[in-house]
Amino acid sequence: QVQLVESGGGLVQAGGSLRLSCAGSGRTFNSYAGGWFRQAPGKEREFVATISWLGGRKNYAVSVKGRFTISRDSAKNTVYLQMNNLKPEDTALYYCAAKYRSDYFDGGADYWGQGTQVTVSS
Repeated sequence: QVQLVESGGGLVQAGGSLRLSCAGSGRTFNSYAGGWFRQAPGKEREFVATISWLGGRKNYAVSVKGRFTISRDSAKNTVYLQMNNLKPEDTALYYCAAKYRSDYFDGGADYWGQGTQVTVSS
């Protein structure tokens, strides 16, 4: 069992930055690929970024590539999402997810967090 707890969401003006954190506990989080997904009101949940369980492969949605960076700190069992140059369309509930020994996933995670709200004002 893996528990995922997100933090770092909030309200920010367009052009600003936020860093989301996803702390994993329980079975070693380091054996899992980490990912971020988001869901805006009235829309389906969508892929944002993933990082492989060994950390060497990163994938991004086209809409965030060049603005968001995913990373992980194995010593802290934590995956991060650095979000720069935020836009109003980035407003959503952001979920952390984990998939066992995977290099990439765009859904079908083994575990999900509860989500952290990101709101970008224009």
